[in-house]
Amino acid sequence: MVFKRLLGSLGVGGPTVDTVLDPGPVRPGGTLSGQVRLLGGGADFDVEQITLELVARVEAEHAEGESQGAVTFERFVVGGGFRLAEGEQRSVPFGVVLPWETPITELYGQGLGIVLGLRTELSVAGARDKGDLDSLAVTPLPVQEAILEALGRLGFGFRSADLEYGRIGGTGQRLPFYQELELTPAPQYAHAANEIELTFLATASGMDVILEADKRTPYSSYGAQGSHTSHSDDPLARFTVSHELTAHQDWTALVDGWIRQLVEHRRDPYGQYGLQGHEYEQHGSSGPGMGAAVAAGAAGLAVGVVGGMVAAEVVDEVGDFFEGDDEGEEDEDEG
Repeated sequence: MVFKRLLGSLGVGGPTVDTVLDPGPVRPGGTLSGQVRLLGGGADFDVEQITLELVARVEAEHAEGESQGAVTFERFVVGGGFRLAEGEQRSVPFGVVLPWETPITELYGQGLGIVLGLRTELSVAGARDKGDLDSLAVTPLPVQEAILEALGRLGFGFRSADLEYGRIGGTGQRLPFYQELELTPAPQYAHAANEIELTFLATASGMDVILEADKRTPYSSYGAQGSHTSHSDDPLARFTVSHELTAHQDWTALVDGWIRQLVEHRRDPYGQYGLQGHEYEQHGSSGPGMGAAVAAGAAGLAVGVVGGMVAAEVVDEVGDFFEGDDEGEEDEDEG
């Protein structure tokens, strides 16, 4: 890789920065590692701080329609407090832990159309500049992969994925947005729902699985505060699982039971979301385990990404989208 951007706030002769990530995707809650490579400019500079920002393209639906914007959802200070000499080359290694709710960007190597970026900000002599932007690939946690495999074996198909601004009530959601995976129903459930919407909300101790059966349209509506509200006749339920996987868990049967409860569920008259919490232990059941790996039916969830978007196009889009949205994001951060 080359040094991709001159720090505009410092003018001609300022240092350049290039962040190089270690090969391979990472998982939510996992460690993202790499190096920030600096090349000194035409004079000595005092590097006050090197900051990494996780940014995402997020959609918001409101009364006027739908809009998109960049949201910074985590920041890490990985270095600083040193002088970068004229023309000096220096590498600053880092290892940072991703939030557990970090969205999934790919499944079995196939991009899902989710745009995540890692932006490097360099603070030099009182000036700041977002000097480098890299695309970020995130793969599912083992328990997430097991659930997606089970859905594939049951006959569900992948329709699209997006990041929705707002919060799902009744959950411990921490980020200001959530990921929604939209699935075409399996034949045995086609009579009950046009679409199944799936959200993972992971923590260090386990994960909530939010399922919604969309009976009318593939879009959710939003209240004035940007919070998620399901359609009045669209059931929504929550199931809680641990991260532990065992060889004897029949995930297909478990997930099928979730779907059956969802489509037969009546809206809770005491809560807007109709959430029902269920905890499951991953043991004591017979059937195929993770040793079955990725079945052909499960792999179908990774095919047919909305609009024909492929991973390479998502990589190109990262820079195009975020570079043009710096000003709006800074306004939002200040708010």
